[in-house]
Amino acid sequence: MTKLTTKHNTLSASRRQALVAICGEKAVITDPEKLAAFAGDKWFAVGRPVAAVLPKTAEEVAAVFRLAARWGVPVTPRGAGFGYVGGCVPVQGGIVLSTMRMNRIREISVPDFVAVVGPGVITGDLQRAVREKGLFYPPDPASLNDCSIGGNIATNAGGPKCLKYGVTRHYILGLEVVLPDGSIVRCGGRTHKNKTGFDFVGLFTGSEGLLGVVTEATLRLLPHPPARAVLSAGFRDMPAAARAIGKVFAAGFLPAALEVADRFTLDAARAYRPGAGFPPGAAHLLLEVDGQPASVKSEARALSALLKGAAATRVTVATTPRDCEALWGLRRAFSESLKATGLRKLNEDVVVPRGRLVDLTRFAGRLQKSTGFPVACFGHAGDGNIHVNIMVGDYENPAIRTRADRALDELFAQILAWGGAITGEHGVGLAKMRWWEAALTPATRTLHARVKHALDPLGTLNPGKFV
Repeated sequence: MTKLTTKHNTLSASRRQALVAICGEKAVITDPEKLAAFAGDKWFAVGRPVAAVLPKTAEEVAAVFRLAARWGVPVTPRGAGFGYVGGCVPVQGGIVLSTMRMNRIREISVPDFVAVVGPGVITGDLQRAVREKGLFYPPDPASLNDCSIGGNIATNAGGPKCLKYGVTRHYILGLEVVLPDGSIVRCGGRTHKNKTGFDFVGLFTGSEGLLGVVTEATLRLLPHPPARAVLSAGFRDMPAAARAIGKVFAAGFLPAALEVADRFTLDAARAYRPGAGFPPGAAHLLLEVDGQPASVKSEARALSALLKGAAATRVTVATTPRDCEALWGLRRAFSESLKATGLRKLNEDVVVPRGRLVDLTRFAGRLQKSTGFPVACFGHAGDGNIHVNIMVGDYENPAIRTRADRALDELFAQILAWGGAITGEHGVGLAKMRWWEAALTPATRTLHARVKHALDPLGTLNPGKFV
């Protein structure tokens, strides 16, 4: 772990009592051992807060913000802590504001196709709750059983199904947000179309806790597809898999999900889960289609023939829920398999234009040869959001870390040269601040700073991040 220098590392007894008066004794944590749980996320950096507060209402959040503004103490918002870029690390100490107790599903409306939830609701729990009513909440980040809706909104989280269904932003109809000065504002509403004023819902979605804290979200739901099929296919190499992807789209198919994995990822997964049923070859495709039973059956049959015609080494088709989940289990094993290699996984969620998929995999091979670090690529092939993982041993060694940083510099420079993006799902946080200036023009960065200053003139909300 890397500890960050903090500026606000003490909290007087009177200030602690003021926080207790707002949120209650059990909702204000100052014990150093317990505070360790609020120091970071899944990235390697940690901070040192002086307190963690766990409010239950928007009014409590607003009161905490007003106190913090008066004291000049920073506040770092925190969801479930399952981010990958250090977005909730309290860089300057101060107060961590956790939304974990704001975890109630307040309403699921079948007539309106709407759910109203607190930011602490776990994404997978919401999906299961709406499924019981025949409804569907499509955003499905890999950590859906651990991450929270508030964190998903803060990072505009995606997932495999965003190919067909879109990212979190496409399912946010309305937000209740507390601003750094303690104002409580409502944006949008519960209608599925709304063009009244500026798109403030879009402004706060993906803002990474820099502009305000979401205290309630009104979400768009869909009818749950009654049938699904999942296809797993192996290929000789990544170019062959990429050609197959092109043929899928050229034939007019739009899968719900279309995932790819390279040789290093597959080899790690086969070692981690021997006998799990990974297809032969040095590349793997996983496709899901959903809809009405007859159309799903027809699409699965046609796609199976298409993949076989594209030189797949083997194609497996699943149509029952159990069999579908078994094939998805292969995909979900990739991240843990890479961790099991004993190497530090520098997980970069880069995005390239769809037509650059083969170029990206070839570049990853060149990067591996030039740096000596294994490079594992897997992820959302359908929309160009490929997780490029640079695998590093002894990352704490300064010389090796310097080499790894140079490898990342080379990766991001190439991604941007292709017109891609340095992050598609995880956000900038701390991990990608090194490349923030290269990613956007000076005028666009200035616009970010203007918006930040307008909403947070004192700079107390999540300081030390990219704006």
